[in-house]
Amino acid sequence: MTAYPHLLAPLDLGHVVLPNRVLMGSMHVGLEEEHGPLRKMAAYFARRAEGGVGLMVTGGVAPNREGWTKPFAAKLSNRYEAWKHRYVTDAVHEAGGRIAMQILHTGRYGYHPLAVAPSALRSPISPFKPRALSQTGIERTLNAFARSAKLAKEAGYDGVEIMGSEGYLIHQFIAARTNHRQDVWGGDFEQRIRFPAEVVRRVRAAVGPEFIVIFRLSMLDLVEEGSEWDEIVRLAGVVQEAGATLLNTGIGWHEARVPTIATLVPRAGFAWVTERLRPHVDIPVITSNRINTPEVAEQVLARGAADMVSLARPLLADPDWVNKAAAKRADEINTCIACNQACLDHIFEGKRVSCLVNPLACHETEWKVHPAMARRRVAVIGAGPAGLACATTAAARGHDVTLYEQQEQIGGQFLLARLIPGKDEFNETLRYFRRRLETTGVTVRLGHQVTVDELIAEGFHAVVVASGVSPRVPKLQGVDHPKVLSYLDVLRGAPVGDRVAILGAGGIGFDVAEFLLTDHRGPPELATYLAEWGIDPEMNVRGGLVEAKVEPSKRTIALLQRSPGKPGKGLGKTTGWIHRAQLGKAGVQMLGGCTYDRVDDEGLHVTVDGEAKLYPVDNVILCAGQQPYDELSERLVEAGVAVKVVGGARDASGLDAKRAISEGMRVASEL
Repeated sequence: MTAYPHLLAPLDLGHVVLPNRVLMGSMHVGLEEEHGPLRKMAAYFARRAEGGVGLMVTGGVAPNREGWTKPFAAKLSNRYEAWKHRYVTDAVHEAGGRIAMQILHTGRYGYHPLAVAPSALRSPISPFKPRALSQTGIERTLNAFARSAKLAKEAGYDGVEIMGSEGYLIHQFIAARTNHRQDVWGGDFEQRIRFPAEVVRRVRAAVGPEFIVIFRLSMLDLVEEGSEWDEIVRLAGVVQEAGATLLNTGIGWHEARVPTIATLVPRAGFAWVTERLRPHVDIPVITSNRINTPEVAEQVLARGAADMVSLARPLLADPDWVNKAAAKRADEINTCIACNQACLDHIFEGKRVSCLVNPLACHETEWKVHPAMARRRVAVIGAGPAGLACATTAAARGHDVTLYEQQEQIGGQFLLARLIPGKDEFNETLRYFRRRLETTGVTVRLGHQVTVDELIAEGFHAVVVASGVSPRVPKLQGVDHPKVLSYLDVLRGAPVGDRVAILGAGGIGFDVAEFLLTDHRGPPELATYLAEWGIDPEMNVRGGLVEAKVEPSKRTIALLQRSPGKPGKGLGKTTGWIHRAQLGKAGVQMLGGCTYDRVDDEGLHVTVDGEAKLYPVDNVILCAGQQPYDELSERLVEAGVAVKVVGGARDASGLDAKRAISEGMRVASEL
C-alpha cells in the first residue's frame, strides 16, 4: 500500500482521469519567449512529465499584445505561435503527461506602454499608466481570450488555466480598488464579475466540453479594498456555472506587502483558505503555496482541504518528486527551500529561471550529467554546499569519491543558515545530501582535516577543493575588544547582550539581526505568521487584512554599513523587502554611509555624514564579508596533482549557495 493514498489517487474530470492529485502550478521560467520552436520549454516540461506529475500548467501566455508582461513576451494569438507550442505538447504527451496553458492578461501590471485596464489607474509596480478599456476594447479582449484558448487546443494542450488572480486584468475587473467604471462592467460586485464570467463562458464555448478549463481564483486578496468572503464564494459559483472544470487557489496581489511563498511562510500556509471554499462548489479545487513534501500534501488532501495540490518550485527542485513519493523514496526528494534566489529573482532580473538546489532546471537541453567514460579516484575537500554537490554528482557519474570534512557533520555554511528564523528548510537540503551520499556511494570522512601528504599518498586522480570561507575581519581600532564577536561566534551560541551593533548589512548581517530578534527556533507556526503579517484567519474584513501584531524584541539593534544608501539593496529582489520589513517592524535601526572609528569600553564609535556618533552597545558583531579558505590547492598544484577549486574557496565575493552548488556540479560533470 502506498504511503500517500490521497496524493496518488486518480482524479476523474469526466472526459479525462488524472493519474494523481499533483498539479505543477504555473511559473514563468524564461523559456516561453524562445525564437522558433519552443524546444527548451518542451524538454523542461517533458522532464517533469517523466517524473509523474498529474497535470502541468505553463507560465503565463498573453492572449494579445496588450496583455503582454513586457514587450515581445509570450503570446498566443495566431497559428504560427500555436505551431511553436506544438513542440511542447508533443514532448509532454510522448512522456506520458498532460499539460494546460495559462492565459494571462496582465492589465495594469503590464510593463509596457500598450497596457490596458478596467480603469486608467497605474499600479505601484509598473511605471506605465494603463489606458482604460472601451466597450469595444472589452469585447476584443474577451474574444482574444477565447481565440487563445482555441489555439491552445489546436496546439495540443489538454486544457487552459485562466489567470483570474494575483491582481492581473481579470482580477482588476473584480476588485473595487481597480475598477472605477460606471458602465455595465463596473459598479456593484455583480457587475464587476461579469467580465470573469464572460471570459470563462467564451473560452468554454471555443474549446468544447472535453477540454480542461482551470480558473485561478483569488481566495485571499491581502490588499485594501479587496474582496469580502461572501463575494469570493459568489464568484466561485459564477465561474463554475460558466464552465470551469477546476478552481485553483490564488493568494494575494503582486502589490500586496505580505509574503506568501517565501521560506518564512509555514508549509501549506494557505490550505485553510481553500478548505473554507471547497464546500461551496461542486467542482474540484486546488490548493497552493508552500506545499513542498509528499507528507504535507497528503495531510492537506486527507483532511479534505482540497482535491489537488499545486506545486511549482518543488518541481524545479526535483522533477522526480511524484515518482519518488510513489516508489517510497520520499527521503531522496531534493526539497524546494523557497529561497526564491534562482527562480523568482531570476525572472525579475530578466534571467532564465533555474533552482538553487537543482541548477539543471530549465537547462535540460544544455547541461546533462553523463556517466563517466572512465572511473577515476576523486577527493573532495569540504562538505559544504559546493563540496556536497560535487561529490555526489561525481559519484553518480561512476567515479570513486572520498569526501573529507574537518567538522563532525556535513553542511558547511548551511549548518549556520538553518539556524536563522524562517530558514529551517535548509535542513531539508542537508537531509537530501545525507541520503544522496549514501545512494551514490561516496566515502565520507568526517572530523578529518586532510593533509597534502595524505592526499598525495592516496594517489587520487583529481582533487576538488571546496573548503569554503572564513569571516573577513575589518581594519578597526579595538577589533580585539571583548565586546567584539564574529557572526560565527553568535550563531554558534556565544552570549550576546541586549544592546547590539552589527557591522555589515549584507545577507549575513540581516540574518544575524533576525537571529537575535527572537528566541524562536524551528519551523514557523501558522498562527504566529498570520498575526505578524496581519492576516485575518476569520476572513471578516475585505482583503483579509488586519493590524499586524509584532512581538517586541528584548534587544536594541543597529545594523550599519559603510557604503552609502539604504541597507539591504543587495538582498534578493523578491525577498529583500521582506527582510527589511521584518527588521523595520522590530525597531532595528538601519544606517548606511558609516565610518567605523573604534570599539572601546564605551561602545562603538562611528562617523556619519561628518558627525561623530557613539553606540553604547554590549556587543559589536562583525558581518563584514568573507574570504576564501584554501590551505591546500597551491601545494597540491606544486606536487603535480590535478586540482579544481570551487565555491567560496575559489571566490568569496558575492558567495551564495546558488553559485556554490552550481560550481560543484559543473566541475563534477567535467571530471
